[in-house]
Amino acid sequence: MKQKDKKLAVIALGGNALLRSEQTGTIEEQEKNTKDTLRNLIYLIEDGYDIVISHGNGPQVGNILMRNDAGQIMYDIAEMPLDVCVADSQGGIGYMIERQLRNILKEHNIEKNILTIVTQTEVNKNDPAFQNPTKRIGKIYKKADADLLTKEKGWVFKKSPKINNGWRRVVASPVPVRIFNSKIIESIARNGTIVIASGGGGIPVYINELGLIKPLEAVIDKDLASSLLATKINANEFYILTDVSYVYIDYRQYNEKKIESMTKLEAEKYLNEGKFGEGNMAPKIRAALKFVENGGIKSVITEATKLEDKTYGTKITLL
Repeated sequence: MKQKDKKLAVIALGGNALLRSEQTGTIEEQEKNTKDTLRNLIYLIEDGYDIVISHGNGPQVGNILMRNDAGQIMYDIAEMPLDVCVADSQGGIGYMIERQLRNILKEHNIEKNILTIVTQTEVNKNDPAFQNPTKRIGKIYKKADADLLTKEKGWVFKKSPKINNGWRRVVASPVPVRIFNSKIIESIARNGTIVIASGGGGIPVYINELGLIKPLEAVIDKDLASSLLATKINANEFYILTDVSYVYIDYRQYNEKKIESMTKLEAEKYLNEGKFGEGNMAPKIRAALKFVENGGIKSVITEATKLEDKTYGTKITLL
């Protein structure tokens, strides 16, 4: 197949691709989940696609933060900041994806290089999200402990909606504005190497007045960062893998309706009418829209096992 005829796809693996909500998070569980999900990418690879994989890291970076706490309390080990914890999760998850995918490719007699890239994502230090942090991270604290940490470290806490007297740290979720090394990622991917990048939305950084790269205590939306990456590397298609085969409007209500395809205007209309849940599907729709608005051919939101059947999944296009 000629290089110009090959399609480039960015595939954003949802959190359930690595760790299910009912699981404890053992390495055996995560490896099995990862392998089960990655098996479904073989269809795209055999169909001639070049592939870039991104992934979530919510449970994993939360566990790293809790290990941080335990190490500091029990052994006086210096805590690492959130940006380093995100980088740790990118390396660990990237390694797990890479190893499992290499084994799957071997089963199918496919020869491909795979490369994991620890990825920084630039955000605006003055993003309004920093004035109203909403992203919950780390362990649940009692109110007294949360108040103490606020005084000692300046952390912001909000009450947990699920646990009485439970408080969790919250950080901002700013909009990504640049993915570092995007041109290199595109070049490597278009030469046939499978690239794993922008894990967990990327490590949040900003550029200060001296032009230096500085870290931020923030968490970037994985799907929005993946959409930006897909745009910057001139991908043809953008896939968001989640736990449903299709997008629904009025999901789990008496009048829910399956949507097989949407234009940009239709998707915006449903968003404005509040037809998608803000805590789950609405951010994915916005990420999918960003991609097609900026030159992508189509975005697809679906469940991993449905990739082999092109009739499945909700397709979002410009027109």
